Amino acid sequence: MDALTPAGLAAKPPATDAAKPAVPPAFFGETVTWVHHWTDRLFSFRCTRDPHFRFVAGQFAMIGLMLAGKPLVRAYSMVSAPWDEEIEFLSIKVQDGPLTSRLQHIQPGDAVLIGRKPTGTLLLENLLPGKTLYLLATGTGLAPFMSLIREPETYERYERVVVAHTVRQASELAYRAMISQALPEHEFLGEFVKGKLLYYPSVTRESFPTRGRITTLIETGRIFADLGLPAMAPEGGDRVMLCGSEAFNADMKPLLERRGFVEGSNAEPGTYVLEKAFVTK
Repeated sequence: MDALTPAGLAAKPPATDAAKPAVPPAFFGETVTWVHHWTDRLFSFRCTRDPHFRFVAGQFAMIGLMLAGKPLVRAYSMVSAPWDEEIEFLSIKVQDGPLTSRLQHIQPGDAVLIGRKPTGTLLLENLLPGKTLYLLATGTGLAPFMSLIREPETYERYERVVVAHTVRQASELAYRAMISQALPEHEFLGEFVKGKLLYYPSVTRESFPTRGRITTLIETGRIFADLGLPAMAPEGGDRVMLCGSEAFNADMKPLLERRGFVEGSNAEPGTYVLEKAFVTK
């Protein structure tokens, strides 16, 4: 477990392979090592990592549980960095959701499924070279960006990296202390992060130093004024990654494209990319 694991979450020894149930060929069978409930709507968990499971920062995998002898899975972005020995995920809790209604009750020692073929569009290589990388997230959309900001290559490609995370209540600002405090002091990553990583949390439904939807904060220019940066523009070397709800994506696409941003993909890089696979159940 790396030094960026939230404090106080002691891991239990993983179960032996013999204790794991039969796993479909398309998945790895892994063991939960710790679970952390941020709120009654949000939790994180870590599990063991098969040495053959390889992924790039920003990707997601199909993960889930065996139910009545069949896999029940959804797309989840990896929170952990590609170099981490374990795999971490961030999830919502939907009480009547087919998967999350069950997944929210997992405990250390329980078995989970991890798809063997990670994928996704939130990759550094899908963006044209630039100077400032904006990682704009709502809710659990922060997950892939947690992986990207712990990837040294991110800082080698960009002069600065802005993480803007918008949630409804301040208690839902998962990993807030890790981003603002632990990362800059990290033994290995600190030298990359200091002076380059800018964190911009905002809240929409209660009092908070920065209140409002990220779309509003961009349109009014407040985010740029607060961070001391020029207005977002592709010709200035700004590049953007989006990960959030369908409504967030729908609002941000025209906002960016009015400013001249062009969507990139795995086939052709652009000046912004978004992830359409988002866990809602």
